[in-house]
Amino acid sequence: MTLIGMLHYRKTPAQVKKAFACAAVAKMEGVDFVYFSYHSVDFELEKIQGWKFIDGIWQQQEVDFPDVILNISGPKTEAQSQIRKQLKEKIPFTSFPVGTKMKVYKKIKNAKDFADYLIPSNKLKNGERVLELFNQYNKIVIKPFSGSKGRKVLFLEKIGDGEYQLTEGDHNRKLLENEILDLVNDLKNEKKYLVQPFIECKTKAGLTYDFRLHVQKNGNGEWEITLIYPRVSGSGKMISNVSSGGYRGELDIFLQEEFGEQYFNMRRTLEHFAIAFSYHMDQIYNRSFDELGIDVGVDGNQKLWIFEVNWRPGCKHREFEVAKRLIPYAIFLTNRSSN
Repeated sequence: MTLIGMLHYRKTPAQVKKAFACAAVAKMEGVDFVYFSYHSVDFELEKIQGWKFIDGIWQQQEVDFPDVILNISGPKTEAQSQIRKQLKEKIPFTSFPVGTKMKVYKKIKNAKDFADYLIPSNKLKNGERVLELFNQYNKIVIKPFSGSKGRKVLFLEKIGDGEYQLTEGDHNRKLLENEILDLVNDLKNEKKYLVQPFIECKTKAGLTYDFRLHVQKNGNGEWEITLIYPRVSGSGKMISNVSSGGYRGELDIFLQEEFGEQYFNMRRTLEHFAIAFSYHMDQIYNRSFDELGIDVGVDGNQKLWIFEVNWRPGCKHREFEVAKRLIPYAIFLTNRSSN
């Protein structure tokens, strides 16, 4: 019988909701499922001390190496990274990273097919270049190459001659040109950042929003839409991430309120883009992703813009929806590798 393994940095599955969802779906699909952590791997015997969900409880059990691994979380230490590397050489993994925001940007730009959806972005190099951007744009965004949930995303807006407003989360403060130069120098020393013009994507009520396009591969190895939903900011915020105080809306209701008679066309546009772009990502990376979270905005002219592409999108409160595609896709990978 096919054995699907879930690799996680947590020692037990008790706090990993996706583990229970995958165990339940695996049972429905007629395959075995085991949860295991890095420390439980024995390469010499090719065994793992894992956890199986039996008779309503998680029970520890020694099993052979699985046929495929759901690598739903990354390693936390160098030792775990080495174990992950060794496992990957022996067993197919379901997930692959897309890389930093700038790597994704360059790949899409070089491939050209979806380049028109990109927000012009450059590596943050010096404050003088940032000030020059205000000759073209009234508002710009500075965000880290690697980051999530809207952390350390800064917004700069020109509000007067030599005066600017910096927004980070709920906090605003005024800066002069020399202070922007100092700010950029500090950011450069901290980590790599990119800078891009701000694309205004607001509701009729003036709240910032974007769309999360959550897609997954199914049991035939084909892309399907898991869920599309709007993420709307809290009052006065520039970031729509749910983890930063925003909220998740219902797609049809939101589209009807914001786009009126055009709501159905906008829905079809989002759906078509989600699938077409996901296949494009497979092509430009020359690998098969299993799941993507694509964040897009729609400006005042109803033009789509790619904000970000995530390879491990969150699935809080919809773990079973995700597992219903993840387990069949894992079975698909197992069958493909055995042929």
